[in-house]
Amino acid sequence: MTPSGFLAHAALSAADDLTRTEAEVAGHREMTRRLFALGPALSRIGNNLNQVAAALNRDEPAPQAQAVLDGVDQVRLEVQAFIQHYLDSERPAA
Repeated sequence: MTPSGFLAHAALSAADDLTRTEAEVAGHREMTRRLFALGPALSRIGNNLNQVAAALNRDEPAPQAQAVLDGVDQVRLEVQAFIQHYLDSERPAA
């Protein structure tokens, strides 16, 4: 699901469900904020990976490669946490 698709889904769901509590609406706002915060992080990582790849393709050293890979792993963890939080919030209460 694209970020814009997620936002459209969240907005339509909120508009259709008048029984939602203020806390639930606030939870969706927080998820939306987190989703938008991931965009710049993913963009930075992509740019950094491209710089490392360009250096390696020119047979130049890329001493920043490990730091970039560490950044990729950090963003991966943030994306996984976001997805898990979203899935947990969408599950019906038992």
